Amino acid sequence: MRKRDWESLLTELDEMEEKARISGGLEKQQKERQKGKMTARERVFALLDPNTFVEINMLAETQTFDFDMQKKKIVGDGVITGYGRIEDRRVFVFSQDVTVFGGATGRAQGEQINYLLRLARKTKAPIIGLYESAGGRLQDGIENESGYGRTFWENTQCSGVIPQISAVLGACTGGGVYSPALTDFIIQVEKTSHMFITGPTVIKAVMGEDVSFEDLGGTKIHTEKSGVVHFSVKREEYLAGTIRRLLSFLPANNMEKPPIVETNDSNDRDVPRLQEIVPAAHNKCYNMHEVIREIVDNGDYMEVQAAFARNIIICFARMAGRTVGIVANQPNVTAGVIDIDAADKAARFIRFCDAFNIPLVTLVDVPGYMPGTQQECQGIIRHGAKMLYAYSEATVPMISVVLRKSYGGAIPAMCCHETGADQFFAWPTAEFAMMGSEAAVEILYRTEIKQAKDPEVVRQEKIKEYEDTFSTPYFAASKQYVDAVIRPKDTRSTIINALLMLENKEADPRPWRKHGNIPL
Repeated sequence: MRKRDWESLLTELDEMEEKARISGGLEKQQKERQKGKMTARERVFALLDPNTFVEINMLAETQTFDFDMQKKKIVGDGVITGYGRIEDRRVFVFSQDVTVFGGATGRAQGEQINYLLRLARKTKAPIIGLYESAGGRLQDGIENESGYGRTFWENTQCSGVIPQISAVLGACTGGGVYSPALTDFIIQVEKTSHMFITGPTVIKAVMGEDVSFEDLGGTKIHTEKSGVVHFSVKREEYLAGTIRRLLSFLPANNMEKPPIVETNDSNDRDVPRLQEIVPAAHNKCYNMHEVIREIVDNGDYMEVQAAFARNIIICFARMAGRTVGIVANQPNVTAGVIDIDAADKAARFIRFCDAFNIPLVTLVDVPGYMPGTQQECQGIIRHGAKMLYAYSEATVPMISVVLRKSYGGAIPAMCCHETGADQFFAWPTAEFAMMGSEAAVEILYRTEIKQAKDPEVVRQEKIKEYEDTFSTPYFAASKQYVDAVIRPKDTRSTIINALLMLENKEADPRPWRKHGNIPL
């Protein structure tokens, strides 16, 4: 019989809370530390501002009693949930505990996470998931669906309402990868975290393939090849800094604008070095990262998916202290052409920025979509259309600057007036065409060139005529397709003036619809 005096009752509470803190046991926790990993609770404290964490459902336990689970239940059921502050802004956080059933998610754990997702959505604050899960807990059977399976629905309801950030900090397998995949950003730790649907053992048994954990689901695979992961860190200790930096660019929810940060970088600062960085000749390469560094506040920006589809750059930066999302072709990689991966990468980033009121700056130097049978067979039409859809759907302020080439179907794909640009600028080096002048002349003047006494002389004359007549930025400006032809040194001030002018932009009325049907 329980004692009813205060001392006994409070002692009992202390003991229950201590059991939750010990979780799967001190020995298992120490083994995780020896692998270079933090415990689930240590991860939460490392992430949040000191002394701000408030835990919820600390004493939850599994309600499953099959497979003798009543003898194995652990206080907290393998997840820590609650809220706290990062840079004095409220966030919600949950951390899965691998010392409890390998981090496998059962009904009780899923219900804890789902409750937190609903609270974050209702209170309009970002949510951060620290994942280490072996997938669904087998002992819970179909009861998993009301907890573990429901998480996918809750993630989807939060999408576009609050920022969702996931960190994969160990092995995430089976269904355990789908909750992170439904969030906005995924961060992975090199060598210690892995993501895959089916593990190496099953792959060997079913497919006869030998593959290591690292080659199947390590950071190199997911940052460079699959594009699943947006950021990687070398060690867990660096995780908190990456999440904090990312959040600094973002609003708390879709009803707010991103925070404005004071800057000592002048709005009207000239950037004369751009003429040194970007060659006037269209067949010479340069690094678009150098252009971005010159025009943003203090040269500071945060690239997203830096190792994936490197022919296009997406990043967060600030201009006049305001967050912007930058989409830019990278001439240093396959001339900045748009292929399947680049289109997917850019389209998703554009939609995120639009959902969270982040203006878009597009830096254009693009020869078109990637040609070839491989791209066509894999669906470049469908994937390329995602960029067209994303820009056309967006309502945030959008500013485009054409540095050099803007050819073919890539013109609308990189946000011209017709696909949503509010302001569209061009450098004197800009060239607009359905295709390059040489290819266009071969089609338009094929017969004339063939019949000429000196075909090469005629061909060169027609190329010059075509370029001087149709391809110059002045021709586009005369037709009001370009708002202004600007000097490279004025690029920063021109973009900032446009951003400030568009700060209170109101979207045009749209027809009612449940939602559009993006070509996924």
